[in-house]
Amino acid sequence: MTDLSQISEHMEIVGADGVHVGTVDKVDGDRIKMTKADSGSHSDHHHYVSVGLVAAVEGNQVRLSATGASAMLLEEENDGGALADKRS
Repeated sequence: MTDLSQISEHMEIVGADGVHVGTVDKVDGDRIKMTKADSGSHSDHHHYVSVGLVAAVEGNQVRLSATGASAMLLEEENDGGALADKRS
């Protein structure tokens, strides 16, 4: 398991394929809260990524085990609901 204390504000979150997924706002329990600017069409609130997806922390990047496209489908809303369930 990755040492979550290595994850800090403003680190880039990238998929296993190196695609930008978001920017860390903070670690919030068992999820990484991303900055609002990385929330796409939902830029009025934060999205989250499960820390279970974290494969490694390398330099100033949090590398996920999922590809960028897959990770974006796994993003969560504040209430824990899947973001993909809310897309039309």
